[in-house]
Amino acid sequence: MSTDDSAIPNFNRGTNGLLPAIAQDAASNRVLMMAWMNHEAWQETLQSGYAVYFSRSRNQLWRKGETSGHQQRVVEIRVDCDADTILLKVQQKGAACHEGFQSCFFRTVGADGTAVVADERLVDPDSVYGKKSS
Repeated sequence: MSTDDSAIPNFNRGTNGLLPAIAQDAASNRVLMMAWMNHEAWQETLQSGYAVYFSRSRNQLWRKGETSGHQQRVVEIRVDCDADTILLKVQQKGAACHEGFQSCFFRTVGADGTAVVADERLVDPDSVYGKKSS
């Protein structure tokens, strides 16, 4: 294998310095979630060995599992050919989805546009994150 500096994510190509980051289960290859990374999240992920993202709604780093304990230990990192999308192959502890499912992609959509929950919920999100106020 040879070193390829063009595989370093180019955060200048992203929107507001953010690039999409896809988390995939390293054992099953199931796509778990998609989030955003900025350069700081990238650096912390490399240094810690755990997935760190950037929360657009909170405008801050989001260390996956810091509230729930459902961390993602990074096994392998890949970057696409344009260096503007990141793939993290992870060992997922607990549910990846904040709604309590293994994957955020727990719905299937039929040709008529009807969505159906296709997976079982692993945990009650209220017990992990507390009840949300209405």
